[in-house]
Amino acid sequence: MSVPFYVSPEQLMRDRADFARKGIAKGRSAIALQYADGILFVAENRSPALHKVAEIYDRLAFAAVGRYPEFENLRIAGVRLADMRGYSYDRRDVTGRALANAYAQTLGAIFSSGGEKPLEVEILVAELGTTAADDQVYRLTYDGSIADVQGYAVMGGPADQVADYVGEHYRDGISLAGALRLAVDALAHDGNEVRELTPDQLEVAVLDRTRTQVRKFKRISEETVANILSESQPAPAEEAKAEETTPPADEAPTEPPADGEAPVAPPEDPEDNRPL
Repeated sequence: MSVPFYVSPEQLMRDRADFARKGIAKGRSAIALQYADGILFVAENRSPALHKVAEIYDRLAFAAVGRYPEFENLRIAGVRLADMRGYSYDRRDVTGRALANAYAQTLGAIFSSGGEKPLEVEILVAELGTTAADDQVYRLTYDGSIADVQGYAVMGGPADQVADYVGEHYRDGISLAGALRLAVDALAHDGNEVRELTPDQLEVAVLDRTRTQVRKFKRISEETVANILSESQPAPAEEAKAEETTPPADEAPTEPPADGEAPVAPPEDPEDNRPL
């Protein structure tokens, strides 16, 4: 009689987590940014038929990365749950927190189960509030962990590099054009080389607080994205570089010394002695 192979529970959980993380990292990144009038979603998606960003309910949106069949099933389940709760009780009872908790229970149960593989997905659930301070963004990982995100969130692909770029340039109350430009630039800075992303390679949607309709979710077309990017200001890094290379306007040019006078050296600037 053969003895079954033993694996400690800790090692089993580590192996399942590594499996899920590797699958998620193979995909392309997606970003959620809070701007002045709502929440912006930008994902690198070259498929016109398969969406990473979708509407769940009136003020709720869903974004995901990883294996499409797995997070699409979760999206459909979320839509059914929100519709059932809104129909049975009241539309105001459909909240992002309740939906995120339901997703967390599902993901956690599948991850801890030994009978099936963990889902290779990461999810964002966003709820638009009446003001920017009331906006809620929840990030859920493959093991059911849930986090309340403020400002911005990045998932999938080289998420750490993209998040570092967004964190350096993000500011509260940013405009829609500025947020879109920042998101596109961040997705392009996902490695050692800077890529150029065109509107047909992006999936863009918003939860817009200024819409008069009950449903606040809206997709942004490629033409609109191209117009916003062409009219928006340059990236913050380019602005800083331009400021460094442009001399101050109030700096007067140095006049040549008069005949017979010894030239006088300008005062020493302590910053000139800093390490190169």
